[in-house]
Amino acid sequence: MELKKVGIIMGSDSDLPIMMEASNVLTKLNIPHEVTVVSAHRTPHRMMEYATNAHERGIEVIIAGAGGAAHLPGMIASLSPLPVIGVPIKSSNSIDGWDSVLSILQMPGGVPVATVALNGAKNAGILAAQMLSIGDKSIRTLLINYKEELRLEVMKKIENMKTV
Repeated sequence: MELKKVGIIMGSDSDLPIMMEASNVLTKLNIPHEVTVVSAHRTPHRMMEYATNAHERGIEVIIAGAGGAAHLPGMIASLSPLPVIGVPIKSSNSIDGWDSVLSILQMPGGVPVATVALNGAKNAGILAAQMLSIGDKSIRTLLINYKEELRLEVMKKIENMKTV
């Protein structure tokens, strides 16, 4: 069984379309990961177990997405020794997403959560890969290639605009 390096968790399966963007990036970069629901409010014991044991299962970075009050990333960070990347999600009960952004961004000293943009799971996946690349040059090489692909996409768009 292959150890997963990144845990992608979310408070509800309604967050899955957004959080799959992180999974897609990690898949493209060949980084093993898991995706599951861990609700801070509805499954607090599961959340505590996940946060306290993830590192023992080989997880090295946790990406936690949450909407509304968005307690999941901070609670995971309070219990885990791993870096946590929070993805604020604009949900149906959200105040235009600001409640989620501020809940994840405004963590107290001693409990850091790296926070990406509202619905920014793609960037969370890239950031997790960059964290892992510190100790894994093969991931760094894949990231360099990924960024080159982004550059080439822009150059192609620039070239296409010359015909307009």
